[in-house]
Amino acid sequence: MSTTSSVILITGASSGIGRSVAEYLSERGYRVFGASRSQPENTNFEWLAMDVTSEESVQEAIRKLLSKTGRIDVVINNAGLGIVGPLEETTDELIYKVFNTNVMGVLRVCRCLIPVFRDQKMGLIINVSSIAAEMGLPFRGIYSASKASLEILTESLSMELKEFNIKVCSVLPGDVATSINQNRLVVSLKKESVYTNTFSKVHKQINDEVNQAPKPITIARVVAKIIEDPNPRLHYAVGPFLQKAAIWLRILLPQRMFERLLIKFYGL
Repeated sequence: MSTTSSVILITGASSGIGRSVAEYLSERGYRVFGASRSQPENTNFEWLAMDVTSEESVQEAIRKLLSKTGRIDVVINNAGLGIVGPLEETTDELIYKVFNTNVMGVLRVCRCLIPVFRDQKMGLIINVSSIAAEMGLPFRGIYSASKASLEILTESLSMELKEFNIKVCSVLPGDVATSINQNRLVVSLKKESVYTNTFSKVHKQINDEVNQAPKPITIARVVAKIIEDPNPRLHYAVGPFLQKAAIWLRILLPQRMFERLLIKFYGL
């Protein structure tokens, strides 16, 4: 894809993976619009106010973008919300909040842009999912479920939009060194919860893994390759070797054996 005229929209671009991807693509010559609820400082890309949990906000932001450019070539659905906690004690309110961002937020953006792509007779949708989508993880069940939903929607959209020359794929990052530890939702445990000790240990391990993870530029480089590939694959797993290997182990090993590996890994 030519960088001289291509317009790219990235949601959740105020920090972390979204900001890194936006800045990297802008440096490569693309016209990048980074969308988020709050405006980031000191960026090299154009900013749009957008809250993916609001249909009105999504439509207004895309209307403004098109009024400036007349077209859009790529959308990167990156806006997302993390959550940790035992399923038994996770409230409906928190579950809805996560799915409203991670799943419905993506659908709102896609529904608004698909007619634009169809009129242009081309377009590329890149959904930022997670390696966690490939397996249920302890105390991250809601997050894994939301990202697994996004993977299935990606596959369905890819087939539905093929005849219109609209390509759809997903990127599945493993742990990335971002501010997710500070921004993710943490379930408030009940008084004298039976999960207190186990959850505390696993939560610390999750945070430590993020702190030691690669920088988000690793994801940005992969996204650039996808954009520049005329025939991108359907899914791209990006992350530490062991996390990517877990996807294959889940397929190859007996299910309970793989479950025991996870239990041992998290010290459960």
